Amino acid sequence: MCANTVAKLLETRLEYSRQVNRKTHEGTNHPDRDAQFEHINASVLAAQVAGQPVISVDTKKKELVGNYRNDGSDYRPKGDPACVNVHDFPDKELGKVVPYGVYDVGTNTGWVSVGVTADTAAFAVNSIRAWRQRMGLQRHPYMRELTITADCGGSNGARVRLWKVELQRLADETGLFLHVHHYPPGTSKWNRIEHRMFCHITQNWRGRPLSSRMAVVELIGATTTNAGLKIECALDEGLYEKGIKITNAEMNSLAIEGNAFHPEWNYTIKPRKLD
Repeated sequence: MCANTVAKLLETRLEYSRQVNRKTHEGTNHPDRDAQFEHINASVLAAQVAGQPVISVDTKKKELVGNYRNDGSDYRPKGDPACVNVHDFPDKELGKVVPYGVYDVGTNTGWVSVGVTADTAAFAVNSIRAWRQRMGLQRHPYMRELTITADCGGSNGARVRLWKVELQRLADETGLFLHVHHYPPGTSKWNRIEHRMFCHITQNWRGRPLSSRMAVVELIGATTTNAGLKIECALDEGLYEKGIKITNAEMNSLAIEGNAFHPEWNYTIKPRKLD
């Protein structure tokens, strides 16, 4: 029996079909996974009832800048596809960009800082700072507190010391009380920014080579949806150093208060009274 016959029998007799892999396995679920989801939802609702903003933050995957293939397809004249490089070797001058997003849950608006160096906690918090200056204060003039939902890993991870130190600096600068809630490990797809903002950015620039840094900024800023999503975007050319070590003394100086429920995931950073 030849391979073609086997294939036909699989399809006609056993109802098999060729299928691609699907990302569904998240590893071992934490026993308090659902309870943490409920805690986050309750905190978000409480903040909204109080008239205070809630943001969802995360880093979109790094993107190659240059004449490279971008997944997806776009309308073009027949027989005239966009011609791109065969190999995806990073351009020595343009390199990669790091889009860090801030999604305002209550107003369905977003901010993206397009970094050119590294995805560090300092870059992440500076993106939140830019959102507040460029969008947040306009939409929330009476902002006294800010609720932040984030993944458990990456530059804004629950164990990242620099993330908490930079948030403390932000709190000291602005006088804001920062309420931070991390999604349990392996549940990043539930972060609102993933399915309310990043997916639409990917859809908007499908099939278009990200030829320059400004092209990335413009394509992100042009992203809209029928539900009224609006995104602002800017290039962040700051140099963010990797491997910064935070001492125990610096951690002890933070005005941080853990929640009774999983304080490693839920905590408030208060502004310090600095001389």
